[in-house]
Amino acid sequence: MSLFSGVKNVIIDAWGWANYKPIYSDTLGMPHRRAFSEAAASWVPVDDERRLAAYKLLAAYANNQVAELNELRDGPGARDHREYGDPSMFVETILANVLGREQTIVVPGAEQTDIAPAGTDQAMAERVQTLLRDWADDELLPIKVLQTERKAVTLGDGVYLLAWDPAKQRVRLKTYDPGFYYPVLGEDGDAGDYPQRVHLAWELPEDTKRGLKRRLRRITYELDWIGPTTASGVDRAGRPVRATVMSDPTDDTPAAPLLGPGDQVDDTGGISRTYAWNDTPAYRTCYLTDATWDLGDLKAPHDVDDLPLDKARYATSPSGEVLDRLDLYLDFIPIVHVPNSVPDAEEHWGTSSLAKVLQVFDELSSTDTDSAKASATTGSPILAITGGRASGGRSELAVAPGTVFDLPEGGRIDAVDTSPQLAELRNQRADLSERAATIARLPAVTLGTINPSEVPSGYALEISLGPLDSLIGVMRLPRTPKYALLLKFVQRLSLAGQHPDWTGVRPQRALLAFGPYTPTDKAAVLDQVTKAVEGGVMSLETGIRILTEAGWPMDDADTEIQAIQSRQFEQARLLADATGSTQAVGDYLGIDIDPHPAPPVLQLPTSDDVAPEVKDQKQEEVD
Repeated sequence: MSLFSGVKNVIIDAWGWANYKPIYSDTLGMPHRRAFSEAAASWVPVDDERRLAAYKLLAAYANNQVAELNELRDGPGARDHREYGDPSMFVETILANVLGREQTIVVPGAEQTDIAPAGTDQAMAERVQTLLRDWADDELLPIKVLQTERKAVTLGDGVYLLAWDPAKQRVRLKTYDPGFYYPVLGEDGDAGDYPQRVHLAWELPEDTKRGLKRRLRRITYELDWIGPTTASGVDRAGRPVRATVMSDPTDDTPAAPLLGPGDQVDDTGGISRTYAWNDTPAYRTCYLTDATWDLGDLKAPHDVDDLPLDKARYATSPSGEVLDRLDLYLDFIPIVHVPNSVPDAEEHWGTSSLAKVLQVFDELSSTDTDSAKASATTGSPILAITGGRASGGRSELAVAPGTVFDLPEGGRIDAVDTSPQLAELRNQRADLSERAATIARLPAVTLGTINPSEVPSGYALEISLGPLDSLIGVMRLPRTPKYALLLKFVQRLSLAGQHPDWTGVRPQRALLAFGPYTPTDKAAVLDQVTKAVEGGVMSLETGIRILTEAGWPMDDADTEIQAIQSRQFEQARLLADATGSTQAVGDYLGIDIDPHPAPPVLQLPTSDDVAPEVKDQKQEEVD
């Protein structure tokens, strides 16, 4: 707040790191209207204007388009600034380190199935892990994780939306730009709490061919009390809407609202239902609304959360259901917001990895621009001629290969040498690049700006990666619970969709494990794991997990363990000596062993079984 009239307000919020940009923060602390016209739309809440403008500013840095934004304020001269992709390089480097070389879905306990009978928790964990991995392959999960995480690293936030697809019979995963994400955060609650209502909203351009004006589309997910069942219909204006289904009246009872399948009314009049993943009845459900408004109809100062419903046109699903508070039969909102950093206690939003380095990038851009100008004068030097003239009597002199100058006695040609300035600019750029890497906590080895042969030892390399270790640890911290939540939603939606493969499944805690991001000495890791397993201080399951994280190609830990044990005959002999159980040995080797096969019954021939000619021959031999 300002104490004196005319003094600029100092705004310190989640987007205050961009206040130094005049185009982002004017006298009143608001973004430039022409540069960020989307943020100034009438339906955008005031609290979200700076957020949307910051997203566009960050996207411009990542796509080498900052000069285009600056041109709107500083004129055409701003387009002369060079942008060589430094922000994009930082984004891709951080993204690769955060995700690691690979991502693996892990359900704790699934690697113990070789000793777990069917029906146990370990067997259920292995079944869920297999189902989730099959789903991830079908849904191209690694690609969608990469798409969302690139948004999160660049803009500070990423958004996933999950929905059951009856046609494909699986959960679909879609990533959204965080600029479309408008959660309704309670004023009294913690901003980190899961919101009870979330909007996904964006403008649709005018379509002259179809006769459509500029429109606003809003998809809303809201948790609310379970109500009577509804069905698709139309209102008096002919708009598709949903209406409450009423029972047929009789002489004794009037018409009454009908309940949905499995719903019950308790003594207090509340409607409850039991979901497939809960043991206790729930009183809340998630409603879906998908509506469109003509921007010309939004005359009053409405924002995205209080648009006039009488002007809305509701969409219809492929199955014919009108999406006007459609009951999804879920007790959660299937949207997962992934922040790039741990938000402050009062904040909901993450911070971009570029936020604290933007001023350095501006200095780099200015240095690159000056270097380009200096290199022009170095490659084509400026000449000063004292006396004389160019051959041919030209009044305008230009330097070109083969140019001849006629100089009288005492004439002189002087060249302006700008190479020292160019060298100094290059040194300045190297210093700025090092400063940016230090601020972003990216060692030179991760940016590829150091020769690996110059590293004195592996220990020195490990020490130099210390800042990166702390950076990735902090960045993975908010992602772990978010991806666990996403995989929980996948399990619940699969149960709600009643897919036959998920029949009888109990949802399990699942994690998305990110792979290693630093160079790993596989031989050293293998030697450590081998000694630990042979020494009995580490289980084989843990050893396999460590080798997988080190980059050894193992598709499934359980299958790898079974393949190893099936060839350990000496261990099987020791197991037989220790337990005396042939069944245990067979289970260990993965083969069927019958410990006491029944010997064949010896059938001796009798005299009645001997042929007459054989009897006569035997008798002759006796005589």
